[in-house]
Amino acid sequence: MTTMLSRCIAIDPDTFARDHWGRRPLLSRSDALPRDFDDLLSPRSVDELIAERGVRAPFIRMAKEGGLVGKENYLGPAGFGAEMPDQVDSAKVLAQFASGATIVLQGLHRLWPPIIDFVRGMVDDLGHPVQANAYITPPANRGFDPHYDVHDVFVLQISGSKHWRVHSPVHTDPLADQPWTDHRDAIEARSHEEPVIDTVLEPGDALYLPRGWLHSAEALGHTSIHLTVGVSAVTAFDLVRTVVDQLGTVESLRTALPMGTDFTDPDESAALAAKTIAAVIDVLQANTTDLAESTAARLSTIHAERTRPVAVRPLATLDAVNSLTEHTTVSRRHGLVVEVRRALQRTEIRLPDRTISFPDYCTEALEAAVSGATVTAGELPGLDAADSLVLIRRLLREGVVVLESGSVPTG
Repeated sequence: MTTMLSRCIAIDPDTFARDHWGRRPLLSRSDALPRDFDDLLSPRSVDELIAERGVRAPFIRMAKEGGLVGKENYLGPAGFGAEMPDQVDSAKVLAQFASGATIVLQGLHRLWPPIIDFVRGMVDDLGHPVQANAYITPPANRGFDPHYDVHDVFVLQISGSKHWRVHSPVHTDPLADQPWTDHRDAIEARSHEEPVIDTVLEPGDALYLPRGWLHSAEALGHTSIHLTVGVSAVTAFDLVRTVVDQLGTVESLRTALPMGTDFTDPDESAALAAKTIAAVIDVLQANTTDLAESTAARLSTIHAERTRPVAVRPLATLDAVNSLTEHTTVSRRHGLVVEVRRALQRTEIRLPDRTISFPDYCTEALEAAVSGATVTAGELPGLDAADSLVLIRRLLREGVVVLESGSVPTG
């Protein structure tokens, strides 16, 4: 089966994970990839997004010759009933585009159905948060100066062609708060050196760039459209920071530092820091299991906030609740982080934003319903058909489970 990741790389995913992920770029030509990317985006769908979909800032930006175009040059109100001033003005966009500005459509994983599904699959394949932007550049123009991103990217060439130059990092593995603008001079100098990759991407080609790798691109003889799939890699530092956040539950680490400490004295501050670090190490060693569990729970919540489960359809869901039968099939909402836990005489479903409580005789049925497997509404373990239907109706209303395709009521 072709995964979303395998659409973006011309090598085996295991080889990619070992040799390229977070390490070095990978250029994949269209003749070695399973297919092109026309199903994700096209010139016609770009026009539709701009002209007919009511796109608003910040879902659109424009850039020209290395800098951003002022919003007033492409945004405006949309007339009676849609007076919000941050909507795209298609005529203004045309004027800027004709003068050489690049159109940037941001957050397409929240706007455009094919990319919503594609990004969800990439999250499943990579395990890290993913988003998608499109860059539409007129012939013989460029959008941005040489720079690096603080996230990994897969560049998917949709139409036209673009000349890419890639240089090695001046700041390896930058974090989100370490932007390229902190290293302007080093980037400028590196951009004049021999590039690691100097190539033209044609439709169907793909390029993977780990965060920190310098790049710039220029459209050639025709309008270029490419999709940038950004991956916000969770780092070891993210994990450490989450562990540190959990240390606030340790009483000994919440105590005030000694009175009279001279924080302007480097030697005194360094000695105090060394003593505190030793105390933290002792706490970590003594509470490894508890801290690991609380850190895992926090990481799970952060991941859920950054990736978002698949959307629910309110009208169809309420119809399903009202017309549910014993034969309706459902499954856990894809991407939703769910934990089933017994508490006193109750069983709880813990979600990232709330906890739902049920009688403890529902434990086995709840575990089956949120396992990820398809279940039949009237056949949950440990419950009779009537109670099974009551439980599934509640889980549908709470957005925990969704209808399986083909199980949607038609009435």
